[in-house]
This record gives sequence, C-alpha cells and structure tokens, in this order.
Amino acid sequence: MIHMIAGRLPQIAVTLALLSLAAYLAIGAMPGDPISLAMMADPRLGPDDVARMRALHGLDQPLLARWWAWASGVLRGEFGYSRLFARPAAEVLWPALRGSLVLLGTALALAATLGVAAGMLAALRPRWRGAVDAAALLSQALPAFWLGILLIILFAVTLGWLPAGGAPQEGGLAEATRFLVLPVATLAIAHLAAYARHTAAGMAEILQSPWITAARARGAGEARIALRHALPNAAVPLLSILALDAGALVSGALITETVFARPGMGKLLTDAVMGNDHNLALLALMLVATTTLLATLAADLAQRALDPRLGQGR
Repeated sequence: MIHMIAGRLPQIAVTLALLSLAAYLAIGAMPGDPISLAMMADPRLGPDDVARMRALHGLDQPLLARWWAWASGVLRGEFGYSRLFARPAAEVLWPALRGSLVLLGTALALAATLGVAAGMLAALRPRWRGAVDAAALLSQALPAFWLGILLIILFAVTLGWLPAGGAPQEGGLAEATRFLVLPVATLAIAHLAAYARHTAAGMAEILQSPWITAARARGAGEARIALRHALPNAAVPLLSILALDAGALVSGALITETVFARPGMGKLLTDAVMGNDHNLALLALMLVATTTLLATLAADLAQRALDPRLGQGR
C-alpha cells in the first residue's frame, strides 16, 4: 500500500495543478474583475487610479503569470482574501466545509447502509429482486434538485413536519437534525440505487460459488455465510462504485445545498462565482477536487485491504 500511495500522490498533485490552471484561466477570462466592479461602485476613480489598483493586485500581468503567483502562494499557505466577505478566504471556507462534510458523511452512510441492506435482501430472497430493482431504477431516474423540491413541498409546506431549508441559528442536536433530514434524504435516495443493484448482483453470483456450497455443507448458517463470506467479497467491486461515485456525490451535495439554501460549499461556491470572488471560488473548487481524488484513493486502498490479490500484479 505504501508503494501505491507513493505512486498516486504525484498523480493527484499533477491533476490538481492542471485543474487549477484550467479553472484560473476560465475564471480569468470571465467578464468583470474586482477593479471593474470598484469602478462601477465609485465613478470618481480615474484611469490612473484604476491602473494603479490593477498593478497592485497583479491584474496587469498575463493570466499564466497570475496563476503562477496564485499557485505559489497556495503552496506557501497563503490563500488570499475573499472580496465578498473581506476576510481571509480560508476563514470563510472552513465553516462551509464542515457543514458540507456533515451532509456528505451522513448521506453516504445512510445510502450505503440502506443500499447494501436492500442488495443483500434481493440476493438472499430472489422474490424481492424485482421490487429492489424497480425502486433502484426509480431513485436513479429522479434528479436531485427535483426530488428536493418534492420533499420540501410534501414535508415542509403540506405537512409542516420539517423546515424547508437553511440551518438553525440556535438549538441542540435535535434541532440541527431536523434541518438535516430533507437534504440528507435527497442526497441518499439519489445514490443508494447503485449500491443496492451492485450488492445484489455481486452477492447473487458469489452465493452460487462452489466454496459457498462447501460452507453450507459444513453446517454454516445462512447469516454467517452472507455476512462473513459473501458480503466481504461483494464489497470489493462495490468500493469501486463508491470511488467512481465520489465526484457525483460531491456535485450532488453542491446542488442539494443550493436547493435547501443550506450553508456549505455549494452555496459558498455559487456566491463566489456570481460575485467574482476569484480567490474564494478557486480555493473552494480545489478543495472539492482534492476531496474527490482522496476519496478515490481511499477506496482503492480499501479494495487492496479486502482483496490483497489486487496488488500482486504490480
């Protein structure tokens, strides 16, 4: 595993560097910049003032030179200031990241638990396979933003059981949980289908294996066979699905946070892009990309731990 980590980390670094360059060039090519906005806000600024401000912020340099200056600062731990919040970008980012991690972690745990349980039920009880496949197909067909709106209409507007969005300003764990239920349900429902279908397919194939028949002949119970033999082997390809789904899960969280007006990386990234807050937008984008790449690496490491044969062909 150490060799794998040593080989993957340089790849992750190169990917992040290229992604940051592409994002910086795209954002830099957008019309408007902080100096142009300052000119619109204060018409007393003359051409000399504008030129001096552009030179002070490095906006008179080519895009590649500006990206290199930004990347060098990030490597030194200097993330710049947020124009919208007039605070260091890192200070603005961490609370939003914490909220997004709570949403992602809870939704992933719920989706994986329910998906694996439904897949095991479909594999162990074949008569339930059709119902599980139908439910999985329905959940995959529902766009996250549309599902979120439906849940808001049903549980917040019609029934009044749960808040429509936002986050509690005060209150304990129970109040925070009430605000978290609908976003977590929206994100989990959209992603549990893949886990259920792959668990069902993997376990159904493994349960027909000769060594499973041998375990039954030795008197092993069905619960032991399912949990100790079939599920760990079916989990190896399932981890690949989790790794490939990491990016979709993060992007889904950004959409879900926007739908529910929940403070997090999604709302922060939207506000930063719409407000031409380049430092904050770039830092948020790079953090989302880093989280996705590290999640993929963690899934690969877990696969090697469950099935050491995967590393024998290195």
